[in-house]
Parts: sequence; structure tokens; C-alpha cells
Amino acid sequence: MKIFCLGMNYPQHNKSLHGTFNKPEEPVIFCKTDSALLKNGKPFFIPDDLGRIEYEGELVVRICRLGKSIPVRFAHRYYDALTVGVDFTARELQAKLRAKGLPWELSKGFDGSAAIGEWIPKEKLPEPGRLRFRLDINGKTVQEGCDADMFYSVDETISYISRWFTLKTGDLLYTGCPAGCGPVNINDHIEGYIEERKTTDFWCK
Repeated sequence: MKIFCLGMNYPQHNKSLHGTFNKPEEPVIFCKTDSALLKNGKPFFIPDDLGRIEYEGELVVRICRLGKSIPVRFAHRYYDALTVGVDFTARELQAKLRAKGLPWELSKGFDGSAAIGEWIPKEKLPEPGRLRFRLDINGKTVQEGCDADMFYSVDETISYISRWFTLKTGDLLYTGCPAGCGPVNINDHIEGYIEERKTTDFWCK
């Protein structure tokens, strides 16, 4: 299983972190290790040696078939379900790595850093371009997004990734986060929703 992640994919998030609304020339792709996956409502144990850990609530799609060099017009056939996930990020470490021109993986791919919720079949959700989601912490909404606001759509991203990597059943794609990311603390209760359907529910320890 591969965990692909899309960075810098929402204008407001880019503005808050990077000071620009500009669309990246190409999708910004990075990967997480399989040991990063956190599922089944298990708690997220905040690392005590990585500095400030921030949440990034995102739509996550599940790849459902083998594919390589997939045209955009056929990409919708290659995923079958969505959920809300959290891309946990060691923000201070990320800043240090970026300043040195180094890869992000150490700040993004550590164990437990890719939380996911329960899957909702694609056919039970609104059409692409109308998918709204949100992330709540301790009962308060901290992030809200819609796939219509993405610089690169799910289909465009799947097509792009498949130029370099063979997609396989069970691979995951985190599609980027809207504005509003922030720090997590012990005993935070995290919940994710697509439309009004709760998909994600876990605690930080």
C-alpha cells in the first residue's frame, strides 16, 4: 500500500503558510510510509520529540484498481470511496527541512501521521465539485473545505501520479487541506465529516 499526499492544493492554505495564492505549476506530491496509517478510531499519540504537531484535515480517496498512465477522463474509474483524514505535520521540523531545501518526509511520514476514518462509497456522495467536508476539534469546527476549491482535482491528481507510479488497489490519496490548520494537544477529540456524515472520530493522547 502506498500513501500519496498532495501539498499546497488550496489557495487560502497556501496564503496562510507560504504567503501566496499562486497555483503550483504541477501537483506537489509527497508520500507517507505504511506505518503512518492510523485507522479504526485508534488514538493519535503525539510525539514528544518532534516539536509542534499540527493537524491538516483532508479528503482522502481510496484507489480501487490497478492503473498506470491514466488519462484524466478515465481517472474517476480508479477510486471508489472517500473519507476525512488528518495529515499530521511536525511543523517546526518541516520549516527547518524546507529552509535547507530538503525533502519533507521526516516531518510528514512519521508513525501514526496519516489518520483516516470510515469509508463512504463514492456513489453515496455528491458529484465531484460539490463535496464539502469539515474537521472538528473538541466540538468546534476548525477547518471547512470543498473539492471545488482545489487547484488540482482528484482526477487530475490521479492521472498525474500514475505517470510515475503504478496505482494499486488499496493505495490512498490525501488531497490537500484548506486553511485553518493548527496545533494538537493531549486529550483533543478530533471528528471529521463529509457533508453531514461523520467519518472520523479519535482522540489525541
